[in-house]
Amino acid sequence: MDSNENKELNNKNSDNNEYTNIKKYEKIVQKNQPKPNRKKHIILSFVVGGLICVIGEFFNNYFTKLGFSLLEASNATSIVLVFLGSFLTGLGLYDSIGKHAGAGSIVPITGFANSIVSSAMEFKSEGYIFGVAAKMFTIAGPVIVYGVCSSTIVGFIYFIFTR
Repeated sequence: MDSNENKELNNKNSDNNEYTNIKKYEKIVQKNQPKPNRKKHIILSFVVGGLICVIGEFFNNYFTKLGFSLLEASNATSIVLVFLGSFLTGLGLYDSIGKHAGAGSIVPITGFANSIVSSAMEFKSEGYIFGVAAKMFTIAGPVIVYGVCSSTIVGFIYFIFTR
């Protein structure tokens, strides 16, 4: 065997050893990785998401008893929930709720408020105009554009078929 063939054989063996080591490492990681308690996560998500909805219903009933129409009460409830989600995010409490509640805290409108405020707070060090104001719509902008476009398309289709 000449030296070139010997080098190629050594390279193949080292590649094989690296592949084997990677596979062994992946097995070790998979074996030692903590298993999520799915039942606990599902129950917590359901309870927290439900609790947020109960709070929303409380405010909706409150505004209705104040004399608001159902539409006005719903709008006021949405505003209050967005404010609460933003306020709790600013205090750093919404993230800890999200750690334990998972999707239960993300799905309601408060999760949307959290995503807007947390992305804005991340860039606070860059100033209020170029940091907070510019980055506030990093997440909200595409969501709002998608919502407006899709509702326009659905409205147009509805208009065509009901005419």
